[in-house]
Amino acid sequence: MNNENIIQKINGFLVEEFEVQPEKIIPGANLKEVLELDSLDYIDLVVVIENNFGFKVKPEDFTGIVTFEDFYEYVTNRVNDKVLV
Repeated sequence: MNNENIIQKINGFLVEEFEVQPEKIIPGANLKEVLELDSLDYIDLVVVIENNFGFKVKPEDFTGIVTFEDFYEYVTNRVNDKVLV
């Protein structure tokens, strides 16, 4: 799966599962603010990631994720690491 496919898949489930307007999903935008995430939403986001991409997410993985770009990079790196194993 290439980067563009991963980003499209992420944006698709953000629009569908978190009901965010597609035009608000901008790489430099703050993920937490745009998605209006609270602690329960983070759990939902983790479940959606794990179900869509097949890897486990640790809570500490989110400490460095601020923007959508950070989020895309995290998922892409994890997907690529999974492929290499």
